[in-house]
Amino acid sequence: MKKKEEEAEIDRLPIDLLAHIFVFITSFTDLAQASSVCKKWKVGVKQSLARRENLSFAGWKMDDDSTARLVGHAYSLRELEISRSRWGCQISDNGLYRISLAKCIGNLISISLWGLTGITDNGVVQLISRTNSLQHLNIGGTFITDESLYAIADSCPQLKSIILWSCRHVTEIGLLFLVNKCRKLESINLWGTRVSVDCFIGLLTISPALQIKPEGVLLNVGVAAMLPVV
Repeated sequence: MKKKEEEAEIDRLPIDLLAHIFVFITSFTDLAQASSVCKKWKVGVKQSLARRENLSFAGWKMDDDSTARLVGHAYSLRELEISRSRWGCQISDNGLYRISLAKCIGNLISISLWGLTGITDNGVVQLISRTNSLQHLNIGGTFITDESLYAIADSCPQLKSIILWSCRHVTEIGLLFLVNKCRKLESINLWGTRVSVDCFIGLLTISPALQIKPEGVLLNVGVAAMLPVV
């Protein structure tokens, strides 16, 4: 009898309160389990996702379907992190395309796709073309080329920082195009890329206040700029 009364007490919780409680659950496994308790809890989990302003899948083994489904419910999302921080994370171009269809995408100010080696320019262009409010982008450790840089430059006028760590297929042409169009860009991380010192000089010529990382590069650029022309 006592068990039934306890269950009845839980059943009396309004969905709005359940949603407020579920917002504090960071484990997607726990959310999935809560969602399977009953129809009311399932609705509460969905409403909690709709209230979240940031989602991080760091440390989770995610795939296209589960990631796109969760992002699709997060209507208020502002920051999205899909970094590959665990072996077995299988996000592909199809996943990025499905994520790009979510209602929240146009309001995102921060996206991290760090280390997602399964994505290409095709998926990145699909996603970025809808992120007009984006201010911070981490796309380091991927195999993108200048094609993605062109899309970022054309679609993200509010961009303030971008991490291109070890993006070895981007070139000076793409970087110059990006910095020339993204006039609000304050910081760019080019560690591990294959561009020359002349490229850094060109970037600083376009935007003298631009912070180029790693910082040691700036010292080399300064030395090169002081060398006499012969």
